[in-house]
Amino acid sequence: MFSIYGVTGQVFSGTLEEMNRVRALSRARSARILEKEGVEAISSAASRPTDEAVRAYRAMLPPEIERGPLYLAEQIMQRRVIAVIDDDDVALAWRILRDNQIRQAPVLDGSTKLVGIVSERDLLTAINIDSGQIVDALSRRVRDVMTTPVVAAAPVTDIRRIAAVMLDHGVDGAPITNESGRLMGFVSRSDILRAVVTDPPLSLWR
Repeated sequence: MFSIYGVTGQVFSGTLEEMNRVRALSRARSARILEKEGVEAISSAASRPTDEAVRAYRAMLPPEIERGPLYLAEQIMQRRVIAVIDDDDVALAWRILRDNQIRQAPVLDGSTKLVGIVSERDLLTAINIDSGQIVDALSRRVRDVMTTPVVAAAPVTDIRRIAAVMLDHGVDGAPITNESGRLMGFVSRSDILRAVVTDPPLSLWR
């Protein structure tokens, strides 16, 4: 199950197939349509799964996820997540990424709701680095350079589907959120690769 979060809140919740259909419809529209209108189109086209569908999905999950083959995001996600606030200045955000040796971070608003994701590449559009130190920076906030909306996954999402979203959207990670939109973890490309290499038994690619 995937969700899309933007500065106005959750704008989509559904399966990977539903999300791809919405994106396909959005791409077919005129290139002159404003980004805001695209978000509204996603919101109006998306529908939440019924309670029956959710129960059926959960009934298919293995009863014990702590042992055995790796299937789900919650089995490999980083539970200690470094996040930045949308009102942080870009220099502070860059230092947070550098000090924690990460290349990207989820972005939260003042009420700790997920609103985007920011990467080193995004921040470097507003700061100048020399020998690992900030030489100068534009007067920009994280909200000015972050990527939004952002695709997030539920903890029980199949890892293969998260990998597909990363490839399709050209991102290196996916925030993991619960049903209320609270940030629970983060799955990076490195987490998936590490699981493939070091954490057998695996059933990721069957």
